[in-house]
Amino acid sequence: MRYKLTFVVGLALGYVLGTRAGRERYEQLKKSARQVAQNPAVRNTAETAAQQGRVYAGKAFHTVSVKVGDHMPDSVAARVRSLRDRNTNGVAEDDWGTSNT
Repeated sequence: MRYKLTFVVGLALGYVLGTRAGRERYEQLKKSARQVAQNPAVRNTAETAAQQGRVYAGKAFHTVSVKVGDHMPDSVAARVRSLRDRNTNGVAEDDWGTSNT
């Protein structure tokens, strides 16, 4: 019983001390993350990666629809066609009518 009590007291003490130090460290990490996110080089790199991801996703979509198009159920094929028809002037839209950019 003495070991359990010592363990629980140590656990409680560690929790209290950890939360005090943890909050300060959390605030430091949050500040650092905000500074990194506002860095123009990081923002440009993230945008470039997003654009490349959209290009690769478009290529993958085309490849899959060509290879699997005949084997899809009619309901899925109709949904894909309706989404493809909604794609105006090269800008893909999501289900809410907003662009991915």
